[in-house]
Amino acid sequence: MGQTTTREGRTDMARTEQADDRGRHGRAPDAGSRHYGWVVLSNTTLGMLMATVNSSILLIALPDIFRGLGVDPLDPGNSSLLLWLMMGYLVVTAVLVVSFGRLGDMFGRVRMYNAGFAVFTIFSVLLSVTWMSGTAGVWWIIVMRVLQGVGGALLMANSNAIITDAFPPDRRGLALGLNQVAGIAGSFLGLVIGGLLAPIEWRLVFLVSVPFGVFGTWWAYRRLRDTGLRHRARMDWWGNVTFAVGLIAVLVGITYGIQPYHGRTMGWTNPFVLAALLGGAAVLVAFCLVETRAEEPMFHLGLFRIRAFSAGNLASLMSGLGRGGLMFVLIIWLQGIWLPRHGYDFASTPLWAGIFMLPLTVGFLVAGPLSGWLSDRYGARPFATGGMLIAALGFVWLVLLPVNFGYLEFSLALLVNGIGMGLFASPNRAGIMNSLPAAQRGVGAGMSTTFQNTAMVLSIGIFFSLMITGLAASLPQTMAAGLTAHGVPAAAAHRVAALPPVAVLFASLLGYNPVQSLLGPGILDHLPAADVHYLTGRSFFPTLISGPFASGLAVAFGFAIAACLVAAVASWLRGGRYVHVDEPVEPAPAEGVSA
Repeated sequence: MGQTTTREGRTDMARTEQADDRGRHGRAPDAGSRHYGWVVLSNTTLGMLMATVNSSILLIALPDIFRGLGVDPLDPGNSSLLLWLMMGYLVVTAVLVVSFGRLGDMFGRVRMYNAGFAVFTIFSVLLSVTWMSGTAGVWWIIVMRVLQGVGGALLMANSNAIITDAFPPDRRGLALGLNQVAGIAGSFLGLVIGGLLAPIEWRLVFLVSVPFGVFGTWWAYRRLRDTGLRHRARMDWWGNVTFAVGLIAVLVGITYGIQPYHGRTMGWTNPFVLAALLGGAAVLVAFCLVETRAEEPMFHLGLFRIRAFSAGNLASLMSGLGRGGLMFVLIIWLQGIWLPRHGYDFASTPLWAGIFMLPLTVGFLVAGPLSGWLSDRYGARPFATGGMLIAALGFVWLVLLPVNFGYLEFSLALLVNGIGMGLFASPNRAGIMNSLPAAQRGVGAGMSTTFQNTAMVLSIGIFFSLMITGLAASLPQTMAAGLTAHGVPAAAAHRVAALPPVAVLFASLLGYNPVQSLLGPGILDHLPAADVHYLTGRSFFPTLISGPFASGLAVAFGFAIAACLVAAVASWLRGGRYVHVDEPVEPAPAEGVSA
């Protein structure tokens, strides 16, 4: 893209912003110093870590939350509550980050970021003081989670832009890498934190963020300064509305598409789901038309003409699909099959699933900062491409493992996958941010985060659908035969076997004893004690589901492999190292592209 602002104009604007900053804080920011850069990085990394930990912390804590509220999540009428508790936060962060990034470009990124810390903290407190029970209590948590997601979106939308403003191009890869890896690792650390705190008191799952939020809000207000260029403009209301409505409709359609509908295993033929998906897609097309005609659009679609930006975002979307599905499939695999078969009670499997997945996080933490530092010297392309190829090999390794694997092989496969994802994430985000004009960093970072967060919601819909399809092919017959062989009346066995496979997945995901939950005391009380002990023990259900689950697993991981390979191709097509022309590189070249 061409140069958007003259050097003299940029200088005048920067002076104006620094003058504004002196007026507010009494001194100009020392944005060029290494010390200030690390202050920015440490604060924004705390914000990203807090936001992403909370995106997954409920997955392991859900059983204790439902028990504390007195609600049965496996009741067919409560499946939508379960899904919105899992996905409401992800949906709102995916929808709002672009608008909040645009507001950061207009009114100051640090100002929006500080507001995010405060909003997030306030609603964390409100979540922890829930006084209602039953369905009303669940809806309170859902609404408060959505509003907490507003704070999370403000943090996610502006943190990368603030880092990019504070670091020169030759040090951005490491800085953005540390921030990005902390964000991705947070989604896995949330599993362990939720599993540790929820059995003690489920409100601690929400309360744990409060001290970090209070400290982060105070620290950000005291130390962070708006040093980036601001682009004063009128709010593009039509752009904001069409983008939000279109994306919400698509994500809501996906959420309800994985629920049973009129006797079918999934709801993809539900008229409401079809209307939401098609209508949402149509509104997003309208958004693109609106943005091409708006005088001051929310998002400049011309940014996608920058190859490093468009290719990087495509790679981010595809890698997010693979990573998001990996988390859910591994949780079900561990909690529903492997852990019970190795002596763990169903109730304890959520915590141990998070612990046994830690090699994945270790891989992120080792590879992410290293690849970010190396990408500062050699560019993003080799590391982002190689990372996706390694991640694909990690998925191939997981496909080849038996369902009842040996943990050493499993942990090494997870480590390889985590290393691959870590190698990709840091250079890819640095390449995206380096490609953006200085005045468009907030909205560009928001769009990039939208691709990443939308991928998480899409991955849930895709992977659940693939797993359900795999289970539906053989699970009913296997379930009915296994139950009748151990004394369950044929009518009851066929009724349970006819339940949608999503009920089995939810039971495994939540750490419930599946057979005990599905049969209920009405049937189990009339069976011999030996049969009850066997049916509700640790071996019957995991052994029963292993065959059908393996079929779904192969299909799901096959999709993840394909997604990683597409991400690798997109990463390679990004071209050589690129820094936008209005961002001088030291020493400053004549053009904005360095080989």
